[in-house]
Amino acid sequence: MDIVDQLQRPVSDLFFGRDDAEHDFADGLLRRGFQHTLAYEAALDGRKSLIIGRKGSGKSAICAQLAHGGVYPGPTAEIVPDNAAGDEIRRFDLQGLTSDTAKSLIWRYLFALEAARHVVDHSAARHGRSLRRPAPVRALRDFLRANGEEANARLPDRLRRGASRLQSATLSVKMFGVEASMQTGEGMTESGSEGALAMRQLDALEVGVREALDALDCTAAGHPPLLVLVDQLELVWQADPDSHALVTGLLMAAKHIARTYGKGVRCVLFIRSDIYDTLNFADGDKFRSDEIHITWTPGALQDLALARASLSLGRDLTRSQLWGDVFPAAVGGEPTADYLVRRSLPRPRDAIQFLTRCRDVAWERGHATVRGSDILAATKRFSQWKLEDLAREYNVGFPFLREVFALFEHGEHRVSRDTFEERFAVIRANLHETYSAYTDHLNAQAVVEALFAIGFLGVRRGEGVAYAGSTALPVQPYEDELHVHPCFRSALHCEETATAHRAGGVPALPTHMSRQAHTSFLRSITVTDAGFTVNREVRLLGEVELAAQRLLRHLGRSGLPAHVREETTRELAEGLEQARRPARDDESVDTRVRTTIAVLEILAERLSLNGYGREPVTLRLADEARSLERVLGGAAGGGGSDSSG
Repeated sequence: MDIVDQLQRPVSDLFFGRDDAEHDFADGLLRRGFQHTLAYEAALDGRKSLIIGRKGSGKSAICAQLAHGGVYPGPTAEIVPDNAAGDEIRRFDLQGLTSDTAKSLIWRYLFALEAARHVVDHSAARHGRSLRRPAPVRALRDFLRANGEEANARLPDRLRRGASRLQSATLSVKMFGVEASMQTGEGMTESGSEGALAMRQLDALEVGVREALDALDCTAAGHPPLLVLVDQLELVWQADPDSHALVTGLLMAAKHIARTYGKGVRCVLFIRSDIYDTLNFADGDKFRSDEIHITWTPGALQDLALARASLSLGRDLTRSQLWGDVFPAAVGGEPTADYLVRRSLPRPRDAIQFLTRCRDVAWERGHATVRGSDILAATKRFSQWKLEDLAREYNVGFPFLREVFALFEHGEHRVSRDTFEERFAVIRANLHETYSAYTDHLNAQAVVEALFAIGFLGVRRGEGVAYAGSTALPVQPYEDELHVHPCFRSALHCEETATAHRAGGVPALPTHMSRQAHTSFLRSITVTDAGFTVNREVRLLGEVELAAQRLLRHLGRSGLPAHVREETTRELAEGLEQARRPARDDESVDTRVRTTIAVLEILAERLSLNGYGREPVTLRLADEARSLERVLGGAAGGGGSDSSG
């Protein structure tokens, strides 16, 4: 008896899950049908703390399973920053510290709060309410009360309070035997910079947490450590220096708590691979042993499909039942499982969406099972989805991809490098005009490298075609044969039998499309990787803008007299307007940046002469001037300048 006989309409009950881990977990399918990958096992066991993968690869599924699946034997704290929280971290800066270091402090503060709450609650729950709490635990309880952190407030509110107290040195740490307060003017002599004061307070809090953990001695009692999970950083990523510092600071903070809290607290970070690959900081090599990249084989994706189909239909299916009864055994002469895997990117979300679309088409047509014609119809729609999704996934660094995609429409899926360069030459001038910030790097070779990196193109290597994800080697200049990934061919109508060549001469643009129409092709698509760097002039002016914004925030919280603060703010704003104005033909961007540096130095000198030399904002003016000098000299890395805070 086959599956159709056992279940009258199996397709109506067939379900493969939701697009996102949160809803998938709530429905119960992720919890019951979770696939135990190597990355999951490494995070659960504590062997790896940095889980890296592309969008849809299952990072959030692992996070949800650890946080809510009941598999981790100890307490967990899940941190998922939203836009408001991201803005708080991006704006956080401290005079005397680099941006990366300053943002690591706000992350450390957040982790310390989670650890402090855990210690106080755990002491009562697992170490006996009738016993007097150890003094270090009482000190943590007093700290939470004194700073208004007892309740589990919204993440942006916690960050806002912590940022304000660290910047003004008003964090109450008396219970740890430490006094640190912000003083202005000449009184800064003994207190130090904003950064030094914030570090002093934070160090006191972390020592207090460590002493409380030692007092409870949970390791000896067999109590698992607190597991802190940080996920969905892509929600706050903007591919700018402040976002770079936000993620780099998080990595630094996670490394710090591993050293500070010993076995009492563990942290696991889930970071999208395109974000992680853009990071460029001095200690990046110290995280190699913490990394594990999520990879999915065709067999693992087929196992996922089998497990979820079995759960939704309420019986353990065999492979032959899934790919023979519920789905046809083959489509167009190709085994169905291979057909589906080959035409999607190797990640669970793609597999779930493709399978679900096949099921929906069959259901809409009133079929009891999925037929080959249903799969062929679903392929077209799924391919369109994935082309749109690829653009959304890469929506900052490659804003010109919609025009580049058009070069492949109604053509062959296999294109030589020379052919692509000839096609690209037709639209290059238009791209340079439309995307002037990228003209230094917007050429055919760089575009091919980008298309390979994001998985749109593959290259012929030996007897096969290599795509990103299946190889660690990027596309090489000598590799001539380019292939559009099968996932996108249906949407672009670039199948093996199609051709876009004219008899002789340069290959034509798609026949239905004028050059002007390129800018409207796939208009809903925008394309995010920071693989393309903006022109040096654009980057320099962007650094000036960020420096001015940081200084204006410092002025707003400074201890300067009102009239001095207002005058300094006005002159700083005027200097920023000078940098923003269109450049004259005889004026270089370097000259405009040097003018801004001079304005900052003059303001700092004037405040010093007027008796405000040790004000944090005066010191910050000098910090920002030096930072811009370094950027002007090309010392800054790709992820943002080495600026103070």
